[in-house]
Amino acid sequence: MRFYDFEAVTIDGEKVSMKAYEGKIVVVVNTASKCGFTPQYQELEKIYKQYGPEKIVILGFPCDQFAHQEPGSNADIKNFCEINYGVTFPLFDKVDVKGDDAHPLFKYLSKEKSSLLGSEIKWNFTKFLIDPSGNVVKRYAPSASPEKMISAIEKLLQPKV
Repeated sequence: MRFYDFEAVTIDGEKVSMKAYEGKIVVVVNTASKCGFTPQYQELEKIYKQYGPEKIVILGFPCDQFAHQEPGSNADIKNFCEINYGVTFPLFDKVDVKGDDAHPLFKYLSKEKSSLLGSEIKWNFTKFLIDPSGNVVKRYAPSASPEKMISAIEKLLQPKV
């Protein structure tokens, strides 16, 4: 399996193939509205506006597996993100990111890039950086500011010599 082999359902209920993002840098992040890291939405949106959507896309996947920090419905989540953080990057249906019921995309990403604490996602706002060819390049811890991804993103944006 490759990144582009997966599908997910948007927050509005539309099925999307990850193939739609082929040729772009992709950041996949599991999100939550009531987490100490929730302000990262603002930094993620800033990166999306600065580099995307032609060259980079950020895909937010709400998850309620960590301390019940994403209790709302999809409509609640979408509304919260738009009103509080001006989020315009794609948001998806609430998913599980660990365990037997984890979304297949997150099972794949976790296996491709594990953390110091193993492959399972441990908290909200774990970020995966995927290159334009669909390779999982790097995994960022929840505590890592999205701005820490900028140097890796810029490196991926440089033309290959």
